Amino acid sequence: MAAERLRSALGGWRLPELAAVWVDTVWDVDFTETEPLEPWIAEEITADGLDTFTRLYSALAPFAAGDQESRENVWTLFAESSLSHQALVAVLHHFVHVGQHKRANAQQRVFALHSAGLYLLLLEIPGSIANQVFHQVMFDKCLHTLTKCWPQEVKKRKKGQSQSSQPNARRNRKKGKPSRNNTSGMEEMLEEEKEEDDENVYLSTENLLQVRNAIFLLLKNFLRLLPKFSLKERPQCMQNCVQVFVEMTSFEPVLHEFQFSAAMDVNKAKYIPELAYYGLHLLCSPLHSTEDKTLRCVFQRLLSVVLMVESTGGSRREALPITSAVTSARNQAVKFISSLVEELKEAVYPVLRILLQHICTKVPDKADYRTYAAQALVTLLDKLPCAEFAEFIAWLYKYSLTKVSYRVFALDVALALLELPERSPGSSLSQDQQSLLKHRFLVQVMVFGRCSDKAPVVRSKALSSLAHCLEMKAAATMESIQDLLQSSSVRTVLEANTNTASVTVSAEGIESSSSTVSNHPLRTFPTLRTVELTDSSDTAGPDGKEVMAMLRMRAGDEKTNVRKSALQVFVSLLRQGVVPCTAEELDVLRERCRDPAVSVRKQALHSITELLLSQHSNVLVQKAWLNGVVPVVMDAESSVQEKALDCLDQLLLQHIKPYHKSRSGDEKQELAWDLLSLLSSESQELSRYLSKAFLMWSKQNKFTSTFVNNVMSHVETEHSRAAWMLLAKVAGSSPKLDYSKIIESWDSISRSQDTSGGTVGHVLCVIGHVAKHLPRSSCEGLRGSIQSWLKESQCPLEVISPAVETLQKLCQASAAAPEEAQELLNQVCGDLVSTCESYISNIVLKEDGAGQLQEDLLVRHLFLLGEAAQLCPAKVDKHIFLVVQSILASSGSEDQRSSCTDSEPSSQPLSQFRGSAMPPVVRAHALITLGKLCLQHEELAKKCIAALARELEVSPDVAVRNNAALVLCDLCVRYTSLGDRYIPNISLCLRDPHPFIRRQTLILLTNLLQEEFVKWKDCLFFRFVSVLVDPNPDIARFAEFCLVHLLLKRNPVMFSQHFIECIFHFNSYEKHQKYNRFPQSQRAKQLFSLKGKENKEKRMRIYTFLLDHFTDEQRFSITTKISHSILACFVDEVLPLDPEGSELLSDTFAVLSCKEIKLSSMRSKPEEDIQADEDEMAMANAVMQVAQKKLISQVQKKNFIENIIPIITSLKSLMEQKRIPALKDLMNCLREMMQDYRNEIKDFFAVDKQLAAELEYDMKKYEEQLAREKESEQEQLPAAHREVQAPSLERAAAPGGQNNSSAQSSGGGRPSTPGSIPPPGPSEFATPRAEALKQPLVGRRAASLSTLAILTSARKALQERCQQRSRSVGRSLSASSEAAAGTAGSQQVSFQSLNQQSGGGTMAVVGRAISTPEETMSELTFGAGVSHISPMLTPHSAPVKEEAEDGPRDIICLTSPEKPPCRPREWKVASPARRSGQAGPLRRSQRRNPPEGRHLRAAH
Repeated sequence: MAAERLRSALGGWRLPELAAVWVDTVWDVDFTETEPLEPWIAEEITADGLDTFTRLYSALAPFAAGDQESRENVWTLFAESSLSHQALVAVLHHFVHVGQHKRANAQQRVFALHSAGLYLLLLEIPGSIANQVFHQVMFDKCLHTLTKCWPQEVKKRKKGQSQSSQPNARRNRKKGKPSRNNTSGMEEMLEEEKEEDDENVYLSTENLLQVRNAIFLLLKNFLRLLPKFSLKERPQCMQNCVQVFVEMTSFEPVLHEFQFSAAMDVNKAKYIPELAYYGLHLLCSPLHSTEDKTLRCVFQRLLSVVLMVESTGGSRREALPITSAVTSARNQAVKFISSLVEELKEAVYPVLRILLQHICTKVPDKADYRTYAAQALVTLLDKLPCAEFAEFIAWLYKYSLTKVSYRVFALDVALALLELPERSPGSSLSQDQQSLLKHRFLVQVMVFGRCSDKAPVVRSKALSSLAHCLEMKAAATMESIQDLLQSSSVRTVLEANTNTASVTVSAEGIESSSSTVSNHPLRTFPTLRTVELTDSSDTAGPDGKEVMAMLRMRAGDEKTNVRKSALQVFVSLLRQGVVPCTAEELDVLRERCRDPAVSVRKQALHSITELLLSQHSNVLVQKAWLNGVVPVVMDAESSVQEKALDCLDQLLLQHIKPYHKSRSGDEKQELAWDLLSLLSSESQELSRYLSKAFLMWSKQNKFTSTFVNNVMSHVETEHSRAAWMLLAKVAGSSPKLDYSKIIESWDSISRSQDTSGGTVGHVLCVIGHVAKHLPRSSCEGLRGSIQSWLKESQCPLEVISPAVETLQKLCQASAAAPEEAQELLNQVCGDLVSTCESYISNIVLKEDGAGQLQEDLLVRHLFLLGEAAQLCPAKVDKHIFLVVQSILASSGSEDQRSSCTDSEPSSQPLSQFRGSAMPPVVRAHALITLGKLCLQHEELAKKCIAALARELEVSPDVAVRNNAALVLCDLCVRYTSLGDRYIPNISLCLRDPHPFIRRQTLILLTNLLQEEFVKWKDCLFFRFVSVLVDPNPDIARFAEFCLVHLLLKRNPVMFSQHFIECIFHFNSYEKHQKYNRFPQSQRAKQLFSLKGKENKEKRMRIYTFLLDHFTDEQRFSITTKISHSILACFVDEVLPLDPEGSELLSDTFAVLSCKEIKLSSMRSKPEEDIQADEDEMAMANAVMQVAQKKLISQVQKKNFIENIIPIITSLKSLMEQKRIPALKDLMNCLREMMQDYRNEIKDFFAVDKQLAAELEYDMKKYEEQLAREKESEQEQLPAAHREVQAPSLERAAAPGGQNNSSAQSSGGGRPSTPGSIPPPGPSEFATPRAEALKQPLVGRRAASLSTLAILTSARKALQERCQQRSRSVGRSLSASSEAAAGTAGSQQVSFQSLNQQSGGGTMAVVGRAISTPEETMSELTFGAGVSHISPMLTPHSAPVKEEAEDGPRDIICLTSPEKPPCRPREWKVASPARRSGQAGPLRRSQRRNPPEGRHLRAAH
């Protein structure tokens, strides 16, 4: 029956009518390049649609299932029916091949899928292998039908939709920057161009559904085949199956959860991904391959799904847009891997470890992808038992010490691990492994250890991770942080010979796609030997103070994101009470509110507000909040202003309730009144900032009548002062007040003696604001009351100004016209002026007036006189001028008179008064009053301004000098031409003995310069920048702020314009015709002098500060200007080479060799210019900037060589002839140039080899001199100190043999390098850098075979000099000579010693001569031609080749110290350049013979 159905089904396939040649050809060419089936046969087969395919499938199915009715052999039936199964396979291949074409229609694709299913059914029938039905190419084609029959444009459409939806999903993207995923690579562009030639086939939704169902059926056929058909001997087919199945896992979204297990029923599956995972599960069975090989292949393919990247198979994988479909596929992949691990247990652990390593090393360096990858990694890692878990944590720690992107991802993983509950390891694990399982290791080592990383992006990530740890509620995490901040000590001991800069991930098998899989043992990172976490308070570990010091340093980091993250940590620590709120910590938050970066300022405002809300009753926090937030309302950035206003509104205004409704438990209302009370008492200096805030709020109509009434209800309560302060700010914009209550309050306050001055001032301010709304009678009553109150002079000094201002507003409110208001003012204020004049005259002009002097009363009258006189200038007569001036005539005026010259008649008016003994406070207030009078009377100003300037110089009182400077600056604004000539006098106050005067003068001059009332003329700039080296560091920092953030922005070229003259001015050099020629008094020269060696450090601090704020263009031009304006003057003998010139040249060479004058591209490595950025557009801009910098630096180098080097070499000859001390600085500068411009200098000196040789010799001798100086310094150190130092390669390489351990970074100091072990432990010697190891090693020289007498005398000399180090002279000059001769292809610079210095800092010296002992030695023995000092290598140093040990050693020739050195042998060698008669530039006519060292090589 089954046989008959089969014969009938095969009849529709027209197999007998097929040409045997065509069938044989298809099989012979291995199903690759075949001719198509004859069209008429194909048409007949497909005439009935799918009937032909389904009937054959139904006929073959019983044979594959092994049913009772189909016990016959199907292959025999084929033979008996004279039908060839090979012909059937060839026909099936035809349909499969056609259906895979891009232009195939829906029907052809369905036929292909059914044909592939028939072929798989044939393979399922027993005997298929024996009858050679299986062919690898045909099998693979049928397999790839699953992916190729699905239209490619559908996939692209899905990808395009996901890309277009990506910016909507991430709305926080910066404006003006395109999405990362919109950038298409060259490969995609080429593919699109290629596809333009192909005709796109449109498939309807119905057609797509048919194709999808056919794919679903074909996949089911595969799954039925796999348990019966082994792929163990066909590894390529197995890998292709894995590849296709993994692709199918993302075919369509799955709407329900499904189980990954071998017991899954294929017939119940509904989704293609469900079947695909079942297929992967079947492939992992032993039937198809060893578990290890299959798992490697499966995990390799699933890696791209887990990482959400395209599985292109290339080294670079493009990240997929994060959509729900992509994340769903990733979640299913993680669950599938987890189910495999749970099922296979130990067998899968090694391969899972490899997968986890690859997740770490191949995760895209983007924040979202790192987060998802870390979650997946932790989910899988949690499946491992404790031993394997600890082993991977050890690997992860080593991984976290390598690349920047790895260190960032390690922090993501550490955070995800902290979300898991802490494991409780059994006793089977070692102590080291147990410590790795604790959260303490993750917090203290993995997270906190990176907070001082070298890379800013890592520091920022570590700090934000630490802040996240603080937000966690896990007890283990909080306990770890508590330990860290108290007395914890974390010490990590690594294997000695580990290279953390290289990463080797076990990739054998997981990367391979060939048929053979490597069985090499797994290679991982060097493992940790021990990780000890102890509770002892070892000084090597960071204690709480060090941790907080580190956080304070990070809060001031140079990078914005680091500062922002540090603030988050700070607030978390303080808010949760982990550390107490001290003034030092709060100062950090307050200072960050004025950070240069907008995002940091916003974060600081948010953080300090959060802290205040959590600790609302802490007065320290309240004051810090006010000082941090209130000034920000004046911020230049509007968004920061709005943030500050929101914070103030939230805490100050929103919780003001009527007094009768307030209750004691309302914390927010209590906080609001506490803050307002502070603003009205201790923090009154913030009032002007608060006024700005209230002005902005008034424009927003925030102050309703309800709010005003709520505030009014508190004026007679304990909140009285704060309520009046608030009303004073509000009344100007909300006049709907209860006027009667205000008048009553004034009556009671004016009669009261206990009311504070601040409250009275606020009441007066409120009266002034509402004056225009008061009735005329009320205004007159209040005016008389305030006037009489002022006359009584019982009012506090600080209230006089608001009282006079209120009188002015009351007069204006009472008058109908401005003229009438002025008459009222003249009447009211004139009365006050007369009262004050009468009182002051009685004190000053009468002989017995001094006995009646009451200091406070006189000061009040003086102040009131100044305030009132400004409102009624017509009522002020000369008698008042005379009275005020007489107060200023001090007892020292006789000396002043004698010193006054006829050229300053304006200083004479004070000389007519006899000396008075007025207290300093009175004289200080008299100065302010005189200044106010001068503002209204220009003639008085002209007479008094010189006397005011004189007070700046001679007055011993700080208050008098301060007020004199203040008045002079006000006069500069009012009468600019009059005050301009006294700016030098004002600038002298920058060197005043008192810090307050210096700071005040700095502020005044900055304001004048900002408003352009004063120009940078004469000496002003140099005096201003000299404040950068002020002995008070706060004033120096403030000067930096004024220069950079206020003045430089207005005039970007002011630093470069004045720089060259700075060098002349600060050296007090006056011999140049152009520079430093402005007039100065001798006193001014002495005050601002920075000449001499003792001030060189200060001068350099000024130079470097100015250079640091140059643009690259300015640096480029200033180098040439220095050369032509200073150096060329000495070369041309315009300026003399004398001691003064030597000092000037010393500074000039120091400037030319400092790093700040170099272009930014020469100061930083290229990779340092590009920071890890989330946006590719920013990355492209960074790359473009690097390219521009390189181009500019090339131009700079050419300019340096062509214009500057010739001048320096000429000057060098002159300085040598005259033995100028600055020659040392010139050599330093030259050495620095050799390092920066080595290739260009090589080309330059190739023209003049003689000059090159001379310079080389001079540089060599200069370096020898430097080494001798450092050796002599070393000899002066205590012997005990030298004995303590352990021998190491790094110390041997350091100048003078000094220990370099002090250069190691500490926990809170310099950011640690990636290879450092966190937290910092005891200082150890680091492995020499690769650059140092590449240096040519200094050859060892054995002892000479000289006579015994010479050796004995040498030993005696050494003993007598007490271990003084003697220097072995002479080094090999062969390499440098060859380079100087211009040998083709040589990579060495013509100066060997310079090359050694520039190669990376310290040079690895392996061998030492016997005459230079490494340490203090009591006895020295000279052997017969052998040196017994062995090469010293630390465990970290690079291995020395053994061939070098067996080779012949150099010989050290020792001469007797008692015998004078013999004259060196002379060489009869003439320079080719000299022989040709071409005199090179700057060649010396007569040169001494070089010393013995020049010929030492020939002697050997």
